[in-house]
This record gives sequence, C-alpha cells and structure tokens, in this order.
Amino acid sequence: MLASALLRGLGIEVQALFFETPFFQSQKARRSAKTINLPLKVINITDRHLVVVKSPKHGYGENMNPCIDCHTLMLRMAGEMLEEEAAHFIISGEVVGQRPMSQNRKALSVVASESGFEGLILRPLSAKLLPMTIPEEKGWVKRDELMGFSGRSRKPQMELARRFNITDYPSPAGGCLLTDKIFSRRLKDLFASGSYLEIREIELLTLGRHFRIGPATKMIVGRNMMENQAIRSLSKETDLLLWPISVPGPTVLALGEFFPGLEDLAAISAVSYSDAEDSEVTEISLTTKGTDTILRVRGRDKKELRRYMI
Repeated sequence: MLASALLRGLGIEVQALFFETPFFQSQKARRSAKTINLPLKVINITDRHLVVVKSPKHGYGENMNPCIDCHTLMLRMAGEMLEEEAAHFIISGEVVGQRPMSQNRKALSVVASESGFEGLILRPLSAKLLPMTIPEEKGWVKRDELMGFSGRSRKPQMELARRFNITDYPSPAGGCLLTDKIFSRRLKDLFASGSYLEIREIELLTLGRHFRIGPATKMIVGRNMMENQAIRSLSKETDLLLWPISVPGPTVLALGEFFPGLEDLAAISAVSYSDAEDSEVTEISLTTKGTDTILRVRGRDKKELRRYMI
C-alpha cells in the first residue's frame, strides 16, 4: 500500500498484482486495494508455485516457507507481464531488514538477480539504501523522493501511512500458511506420501485432525460444525465419508488407497471423537461411490488413534 501510494504521489500510474495460491489468499489484498482505490489484478500461480515449494533452490525458512524462491518467482512473473501491461518497471513494498532471513540486503539482491529483471525492480521504501535502478537512472523516479527505511520497526511506515491518510491497513503477519508449524508438518507429510497431489488436498490441510493410516491413505476428522461442512464440501464420491447419526460428532473423511478394515477404523474414529458415552454402540453413516451404509460401532480411547496423528 505504501509503495503504491508513494509512487502514485509522484505522478506514476500503478497496477497492483496479487499472486494467489492455496497457501495465501487475496482477501486482504482486495480490501487494501479498495481502501486506496488501487486497481488490482489477482493471478493464480499455484502450478508454478508448487514446483518451488516442493524443491526450493534456497531452502526453507523456519517451516515450509521458501521465501526467497517465492519472492523470486513473483517478481519474475511480474516482469513477464510488463509488456502486456504496457508497464516500464516493477515495485515492491519490501523493507531492508524487516524480515531478517528473506529481506536482508543479500537476499534482496539474490531475488532481484534470479528474477531476471534485476535493474527494473524498485523498492521505494528502502531505495536510498539499495543500488541504483534503471527507473532512477532514466529519471522516471527521483531517488531523493524515495525512502531509506530499514529494520523491523514499523514506526516509519506508520508515519508514512499517516502522511498519505491511510488508516486501514493489515497487521504485519503476511498470512502465508507455509509459515505455520502444524500446516507445514501436514504439507510435508502430503509431499512424502508420493500420491498425485490435488488442490483440494492442500485445502484440507487447514481443516480438522489429520491421521496418516497408510503410506497412501489419510483420514481427516472434523473438530466443529464449520469444519464438518467444509470437509463434506471437499469430499469426492470415491472417498469414504462418515458421520455419527445418533449423537453429535465429527465428519470423517478417508481418502487415498483403501484397505481391509479402513471403514471400521474410520467409523471408530467418528465415534471416539463424538459425544457418545464410553463403550456406547453408535450408529455411523458411511457414504462412498454413491452407496450409503449404516455401521454400528463402539469408540476407543483416543490415545490409540493419536499414534496415527500428523
């Protein structure tokens, strides 16, 4: 928001881009763009981004977040759009040192160089601390009208926001699921399973409790009504879908390769995480391949199931 406001204040037309994947959604970006009346294009980059997430050249951050490779990909794709947008250069709101691992001087230089558009990437908020860019050399932007922010403090940015009368802006957290410890553990397990990766499997990683019950078989147990509904909406006819009939309880989804005993294990899980009394026989509805079945099972101690938990 600030980088765009700063450049627009200098009379430069700005087209905002948001690169969307299942790991980061565009809601905040849409709101921010609307707040400052900034034209925004949302581009889904899932296919190209998954290649980076699976095997990042520069490795991961604390979790499954390949920030340097991710930033490189986004700037490369922005550069690829320059001609069709009739644009002259790219700007980014990055600040030197704000993210110690991915926004230090070396990382910013690597990202710019490997994007293929090094001289055309301007970071207006830290430009005075970084090498001269083509937009500055050509006089499209005057260096002394740009900023020299650095470090983790947001006070300079907040002061600049007041200057531009921007009062509604997002918190520092970027909202990338790849930085979340639990999500990353589940994603790593999904990659390790070696199965064909569907986008819905990534979407399911944010829901319920996850259990790896076979090399290519996973079970997901909802934790509340909202998750139960979401899990059902993401299920396929070839999956196992179960839920308790006689007591409140979770929706259970089993997907992947089926094996003897899977239906019973999924049904037991549905009872064990339901409101059924200990040793109470509970009716479970099971749906798969267009067939509905009623199972009657007893739950087990959750400790027996937790050994499968991801």
